[in-house]
Amino acid sequence: IFNALNSIRALVDENPTRARTAITELSNILRSSMQAEKLETVPLERELNIVKDYLALEKMRFEERLTIEMEIDEDTLGQPVPPMMLQTLVENAIKHGISKKINGGTIKVSSDFVNDHHELVVLNSGQLNNYVNEDGFGVKRTQYRLNLLYQGKASFEIKNVNSDMVESRITMPVAAI
Repeated sequence: IFNALNSIRALVDENPTRARTAITELSNILRSSMQAEKLETVPLERELNIVKDYLALEKMRFEERLTIEMEIDEDTLGQPVPPMMLQTLVENAIKHGISKKINGGTIKVSSDFVNDHHELVVLNSGQLNNYVNEDGFGVKRTQYRLNLLYQGKASFEIKNVNSDMVESRITMPVAAI
C-alpha cells in the first residue's frame, strides 16, 4: 500500500490522469481484500481484475523493469477460485522475485484446463531461495485454504523451474458452471 501511495503521490503533479487511475486501482484492491473473507470463492475473472489492478500499480513503480504476460483461457474465467489467492501469489512473485533483481524481470500468469483440472500458474523471474521462507506462513495458508475448500482435491506447489524462474501452481477441480 505504501509503495503504491508513494508512486501515486509522485504522479499527482506530473500525470494527474494516471494518478486518478492508480487511486481507482488501489481502491479496487483494498475493497476486494476487505470482502475476501466473506466469500469462499469468486469467479476467476473477478480475481484477475484485482491482479491486473495490482500489476498496473507495480508497473508504475518498476516501469520497464517489469514485464507482464497473461495467458488466460477464456473458458476458465467463470471458474470459482478462492478470493485474493492468485493476487497473493502475484504479490509474492513481485516481492520475493522481481524486486530482488536489479534489472527486474517477468511475471507470467496463466489459467488453463489441464487433465480435468483448473490450473493457475504464476511464473516469475527469481529464485526460490530469495523467498524468506518457502515453507512459511503464506505457503501453509494457501494449502490450508485449498484443503478446506476442496477437501484435499486441490494442490499448491512452488518450485524453481530453472536457474532464474520460480513457478507457483494451484490445481483445483473443475467446477460445473
